[in-house]
Formats: sequence, structure tokens, C-alpha cells
Amino acid sequence: MTTVRGAVLEGTRQVRVREVHLDGPGRDEVEVEVVAAGVCHSDLHVVTGEWEVATPTVLGHEGSGVVTAVGEGVTALEVGDHVVLSWVANCTRCRQCLAGRPVQCSTYAEIISPRGVLFDGTSRLGVDGETAYHYLGVSSFADRVVVPATGAIKVRKDAPLQDIALLGCGVATGVGAVRNTAQVTPGSTVAVIGCGGVGLSCIQGARNAGAATIVAVDVVASKLDLARVLGATETVDTAGVADPGAALREVMPGGFDFVFDAIGRVSTTETAIAALALGGAAVIVGMPPTGSVARFDPLALAAADQRILGCNYGSIVPSRDIPDLVDDVMDGRIDLASMISARRPLSEAADALADLEGGGALRQLLIP
Repeated sequence: MTTVRGAVLEGTRQVRVREVHLDGPGRDEVEVEVVAAGVCHSDLHVVTGEWEVATPTVLGHEGSGVVTAVGEGVTALEVGDHVVLSWVANCTRCRQCLAGRPVQCSTYAEIISPRGVLFDGTSRLGVDGETAYHYLGVSSFADRVVVPATGAIKVRKDAPLQDIALLGCGVATGVGAVRNTAQVTPGSTVAVIGCGGVGLSCIQGARNAGAATIVAVDVVASKLDLARVLGATETVDTAGVADPGAALREVMPGGFDFVFDAIGRVSTTETAIAALALGGAAVIVGMPPTGSVARFDPLALAAADQRILGCNYGSIVPSRDIPDLVDDVMDGRIDLASMISARRPLSEAADALADLEGGGALRQLLIP
């Protein structure tokens, strides 16, 4: 057991950096020294109480680092490897894993995600002599973490290790939504609602896919400016706009082939569906609060041959797609640096979450 620092959620909106006891890796697990952790809305959802987790929980699910120890049975990783942390570690044995859908791993969904433990049903974390819990099997808001080996994706060592932390969630989700979930084709018309880290990644993915029109939608002018830099061909500022769907129809009267809801509110989901062209697809990428219900006209959807697609983690295969995304970064096809609005010490975790909730921050990195 070692002692590390971690940003601990002790109750709704109660986040403190504490001393955390960390046990060494068990079978099929690795210990990783965290180099950077991204601050994501999925962390904010549990801090505000929109999603329930066991507490105390060490926050964070997006990050990168260096392997410092390996547990029994681990052969694909060794000490010194550079890794991106994937928040869906897969068991490799369930029906979904064997079908090539590791982000739908049923063992993860039954054990790690809801219970805050690792695959064996126990935690490697403790605070004040009591069990603490892993957020989504990662808990990257800490100096070091212990994660399942399948949740640590080995990447090339010449990539900027701080920046590629973003590939662990936001960028993989946004680019994956375009490539894997929607399979955007060259010449398509695309709208992206929400220009945070995930939405900007959707825009970069659509640009790389050869979309002819990419319309970025947000209420913050600076985010729309960056969206243009990253590939948007047009922008729509919906601050104070009563009907965002009508605003999108003014840009594309016939509707869009693909509309990505990168926010995940009822209103944005309904806007995405309403803005579709004949045969179009609305892709729900942002995660809404538990219990949210959106409305749409099923007859209109069927008559127009439209689709509503759910997108979890960009439908990626982490062991395949995350190294490919690193190559995209190194080849200049994905710009990470422009998406990073701040690099902050771990001690500022609560402040970073507050800034994210305020709406002005893009992706902030906590640097332990």
C-alpha cells in the first residue's frame, strides 16, 4: 500500500484533495503514474448529483500516464509503457467482448460502472481507513491509479503524453461518433450542437471524413470561433434564440444528413431530430441526466426514413482506436492543443469542475 493524493467526492458538490491509500495491482491489473487527467462533464454529473455513485469516490475517468507496476497475468504491458486510460475496461470474455464490442462489456456494466470497484468486486482505494471507490474504473484525479490492464491502452512514446489524455474520453467519443457510430461519408452535411471537447472532436472527425458542410452550434462565441479553426464551415450562435431548430433550418433548409447532439439535454436532442434531412441520422453523443425523456414524432421519423442513434464512447474499440487517434494527432489530423483551455495542478480540481459548470471552459487538464 502507498499513499497518494486524490480528488475525492465525499457528497454532492463536496470535492477535496485528500490523502488516499492505494493498494498495488492485483491479477490482470496495472499501476499507472498519472501525467494528466482531463476534466469532463461526466465527472461534473456525479459532482452535482445528476448521476449517483458510491462515496467517497476518487474522481476522474480521462487520463494518460506511465505504467509503474504490473500485476500477475499481465503480459501486454510492462513498466515504463506510456498509456492512455480508457474508462471502459473490458473483461474480454463476455458475449459483447467476444462479438467485438468491448465498450458494451456486460461485466464492466454489471460490476465496475455501478459499484465503483474493479473486476474482482473490490477496491484498491481507501480514505481514513475506509474503502473508497473508483470512478468508472479509472479515478484519474490522482497521482497514481490502479486499473484493469484492458483499461490502460499502450501508445507510442513520442506522442505528447499530457495532451493525449484527451483521447481517453472526449476525443475518442467525438471522433468515434463520426467514424464508427454515424459513419459520415464524404460530401455529407453535418451539424454539431455543443462545442465543448466532445463537440469540437465531432467537428474534427467530420472534417477528416470529408463532410462538405459542418455547422457548429453553441451559445458561447469563443467556442464557435475555435470551431471554425478546427473545421466548421459555418456557425450558429443560439444565445437567446427561442427556436434553435429553426435557426439551423435557415442555414440548411432541407435539413442535415447528420446532426450530433454533443450536449445531451432534452432540448438539444429534440433540436437534433427536428433538424434532420430525409434519410438523416441524429446521433446522441452527450449523456443526459438520469430519467430524461425527449419527444419526437415517430410518424415523421418513419416517413422521412430517419434514424436516432445512441453513441456510447464513440462506439470505439479502445485497443484499436486510441492508438489510431494518437497517430492522427502526430500526423496533424487532430488538433489537441487548441482544445486545452487550462493546465492546472491537482489541488485545483474543485475549481476546474466549477469552471466547467460555468460553461466557459473547454478541456482542462489536471497535472498531478
